[in-house]
Amino acid sequence: MITETQTLNASILIVDDQASNVQLLEQLLAEAGYTHVASTMKPTEVFSLHRKNHYDLILLDLQMPIMDGFQVMEGLKTNDADGYLPVLVITAQPGHKLRALQAGARDFISKPFDLIEVKTRIRNMLEVRLLYKRLEDYNKELERTVQERTAELRESEARYRSLTELASDWYWEQDETGRFTKVSGPVLEMLGMQVEAFEGTSTDVKPGGWNESDRAALRATITARQPFLDFVYHRVNDDGTQQQFRVSGEPMFNQTGRFRGYRGIGVEVPSAN
Repeated sequence: MITETQTLNASILIVDDQASNVQLLEQLLAEAGYTHVASTMKPTEVFSLHRKNHYDLILLDLQMPIMDGFQVMEGLKTNDADGYLPVLVITAQPGHKLRALQAGARDFISKPFDLIEVKTRIRNMLEVRLLYKRLEDYNKELERTVQERTAELRESEARYRSLTELASDWYWEQDETGRFTKVSGPVLEMLGMQVEAFEGTSTDVKPGGWNESDRAALRATITARQPFLDFVYHRVNDDGTQQQFRVSGEPMFNQTGRFRGYRGIGVEVPSAN
């Protein structure tokens, strides 16, 4: 919620070519407790004043010489950086009310002034304006936080990959279909795969020589999308030599919790035989 202090500290600009109207509005706002009120009798000054001070509310008379209120609003549309035109128009012409709203005004005050109506409309509009600014600030902060977290995640992943590459013979990533998407080190050769399998679409491991019970246990863990640490499996090569590997891996998920594959490391260790 917007507090009383926040509302009374809002910045207001009065734009009217009649000194008596300016004085009346200044007095009314001062008596109501508003502390940041400025005024000008020159509509051509509104653009530079608003660009500099970013007023929370502009009380704008429509009937002015040289430049009327409609022209001022058109100019403010190109000058207002936050996309919300905080204009409350002042008019004695009932027919101008709809046109003013269509031109971008948020509300209107009728002449001659009903002081209770003036204070009510000013307060209501300020509350809406301040809520809009709070939402805008929140969205900016949220966007900044997302960017920071994304950068941190990328840095963390890069650091993780760098460390795992140094601590292992190979590093790999697979997508949700099992296709290898990133490979560092001789992982494909160790798994008995051709390089073309990584570059193309096939990722089937050659069955010959692998310990089937090892493969079944590892496949069950991956199917369940569970992490595994220092899993050991074996292979007998065509020349009768044996190899033993130790692998660790973890499933990867996106921000919505959707599974997007595995990543892991592996090393060749001396065979027990």
